[in-house]
Amino acid sequence: MLRSAITAFRTLTILPVPGRDTDTMASSLPWFPIVGLTLGTMLYAITYGVLSLAPGFPAAAGLAFITTSAWLTRGLHLDGLADCADGFGGGQRDKTRTLAIMKDPHLGSFGVITLVIVLILQWSVVTHLASSDRLPWIVAAVILSRVMMVDISVTLPYARATGGIGGPFVAGARPWHLVIALVIAAIAIWALDIGTGQYLLGLPVAWLLTRLFAIHCRRRVGGVTGDLLGATSVITETAVLAIGAILP
Repeated sequence: MLRSAITAFRTLTILPVPGRDTDTMASSLPWFPIVGLTLGTMLYAITYGVLSLAPGFPAAAGLAFITTSAWLTRGLHLDGLADCADGFGGGQRDKTRTLAIMKDPHLGSFGVITLVIVLILQWSVVTHLASSDRLPWIVAAVILSRVMMVDISVTLPYARATGGIGGPFVAGARPWHLVIALVIAAIAIWALDIGTGQYLLGLPVAWLLTRLFAIHCRRRVGGVTGDLLGATSVITETAVLAIGAILP
């Protein structure tokens, strides 16, 4: 169990976790919401700290969020989103070509445009959260986005014949991994605001987006890849942050 946690943290973060990785990569999936809770708490603390130092400049808090998030995750999920955009944008609905483009380490125009749009959106949304005293939505968004990575791993097959970082996670993913991840996430998010559970409103939004994205992935490439797992995380994280910003 401990080795599974080590693998989850090493895979999803830059945090220096000592110990040995698990032999079964998929066994780390139930730990993804714990990683999300850790990352979300760190991002909340840093963003809140910047806001406290510059209370009249919430835009600085938004900038702190996107830069720290990219650093703590090694930009892994953003890279997946960019590769996904390049593949879907330039693959011309051909599975082999789409997967080949995703595997290409070079960043294309679709990837650049998508990254710019998403980062600006995240910056503006977190800036609004900072100015309206809603920063705990950061924690909820980061937790839920990691749970949705488990969801799509369980519900889709691996799209590549061989290779890829995501293969061992998807191949061994089981429904009970998702059940455990959802329970952990629900408890953690409910605890953010005991009594109202408002942050749980992000769950149906994240789930619906994941289902729609999963349908698209299945149609385009027949399943999911490591890049698509990363894209799932960024898409759902951004959506939940936006929900927090637009709620009355």
